[in-house]
Amino acid sequence: MTHASTAPFVSIGQILAEKVLPPLHRAQKLPLRVSCLGTISYAGATDADCRDRTIPLGDAASPEDAMTFAAMRVARNDILIGPDDTLHFRPRLIVVQDNALGLVLAGDIRAGVILWQHPVASDREACRIVAEASRIRGLAFAASGRGDHGSARDLRYQASRLEARLVDPLWREIATDLLRLPQAA
Repeated sequence: MTHASTAPFVSIGQILAEKVLPPLHRAQKLPLRVSCLGTISYAGATDADCRDRTIPLGDAASPEDAMTFAAMRVARNDILIGPDDTLHFRPRLIVVQDNALGLVLAGDIRAGVILWQHPVASDREACRIVAEASRIRGLAFAASGRGDHGSARDLRYQASRLEARLVDPLWREIATDLLRLPQAA
């Protein structure tokens, strides 16, 4: 009598490498840091007077907590530079990084909502995005050299939106799974 197995044999080494070690490695990279990229300016400032700025918002214990924390801050318009009312901040991107500065998630802010960017699916796709973002940053540099500060800022933002998909390989699967879940309205 022969016994037919429906499941292929999986070695303990493979189980450790695929199931046990990645969560342990991710746990070492906590807490996650949530920040917002945007533009600061004074009332009535010209494009040349505006500056790109990153504002730290806080820490989170998990990607899910980071998404919730960021969504609440954006929805409440609770992203401030400081007590100075003369400075205006225009939030553009939310970025979630681990404590080694690896990208976990990033999202574009539009009308008080974060549109989370789907991570790249492969290293090959990541290379294409890096090349395209570099090309766009080159165009931004040229626009800045011509004194076209508004176009330069928009091009830098466009490159940053592309780079928002460059999630660290350690976090790609988790980010992809999180973005598959139905979002509450």
